Amino acid sequence: MSWRGLVWSGSMLAVLAAVAVAGAYRGYPDFLQPPIVTTGVAASRPVSEAVYGTGTVEPERWAKVVPLQRRRLVELCRCEGQAIKAGQVLGRQDDAEEVSALHELQINHEQLARDLDRAKGDRDKSDASKRDYEQRSTLFEQSQSRISAQKARIDALVLRAPLDGMVLRRDGEVGEIVGPTDVLFWVGPPAPMQVVAEINEEEITRITVGQKAFLRSEAFANKALRATVSQITPKGDPTRKTFRVYLLLPRDTPLRIGMTVEVNIIYREKAAAIVVPAEAVSGNAVQIVSDGKVRRVPVTVGIRGNRYVEIVGDVSKGTAVLSPARADLADGARVRAGSMSARETADVPADAASVPDPAPDRQPAAVATNSADTDDSVISSAISAHVDSVVNDARRNVGKYRAVLK
Repeated sequence: MSWRGLVWSGSMLAVLAAVAVAGAYRGYPDFLQPPIVTTGVAASRPVSEAVYGTGTVEPERWAKVVPLQRRRLVELCRCEGQAIKAGQVLGRQDDAEEVSALHELQINHEQLARDLDRAKGDRDKSDASKRDYEQRSTLFEQSQSRISAQKARIDALVLRAPLDGMVLRRDGEVGEIVGPTDVLFWVGPPAPMQVVAEINEEEITRITVGQKAFLRSEAFANKALRATVSQITPKGDPTRKTFRVYLLLPRDTPLRIGMTVEVNIIYREKAAAIVVPAEAVSGNAVQIVSDGKVRRVPVTVGIRGNRYVEIVGDVSKGTAVLSPARADLADGARVRAGSMSARETADVPADAASVPDPAPDRQPAAVATNSADTDDSVISSAISAHVDSVVNDARRNVGKYRAVLK
């Protein structure tokens, strides 16, 4: 082929390539454009770590009134909510049998007393009279002891208040047969109150006296309730694998005795931390988007959540990060940022800060607090942590059972 033919053929190929590119651009406008990625926003927020537990509201001092014997109730006060004094009679059990026995003992005791008086006048007449007097004196003293013991049995059938306070609750009705397993009265001062909570043994090392806690009650679902750790039981329950923790409630708490609450004890706080969506972190790094290009930044993960995590590294507030992370994009790759989903947009506060959720699998609850309502954010995040931990525990148990069956 001549030189002119080669030039002509090359020109035609160039024209055809340009036409193909133009056609592809018109038919597929995104073909030559940078890929579209979704991004999240790094936000600065105070964060906290909380330990979850469940508890019951109780008075700080209280006692149960329980019958010592199984008998029929013949008297029971209608005194719930009333102030009482220690020793005040609250109820009685049937003591007819004991009273009859006491009457018989008293009759016998009176006869012994008369016999002792006669023997007393004759005790100096002879040795036999002296021995008779001593025997009758012994019988008289034994009779006194039996009468005292019988009176104690009768008194044990009387239900009395063990301390000053208020009748917090009364159970049972006249005519019922009750015994040592039946609690008839709860008695004690109604204030101050406390929460007795059960904390998992693997988390008890994070709890110390004086830590603040936030409570959640179904009766006050939209209200943040506070408490303070006042005491930790030294010995745990090896069966349930829990430790008992006491939390003192403020006097103005709306909670009532007997209510169940969910407890979130704050054991670590940070005034400010950078948080990003959890899916933005991959291999201890995030991919930030700057001037339309991707750059990988190493980070250290702090408090973990399901949807958000705390990161420590060269990432500042307001920085756009790929969410989810894209392992297929190299450093320097050009990208186009797409819009966030409706859910993500709703979750981002007005100042573009993200709120992290707590970590599952019984990890410390990661809580990013919102300045508008710090307490409610702590509570809702910690409650979510518990739900996730239950789910993960169930999954682990299923895996164990399958392994055993195999």
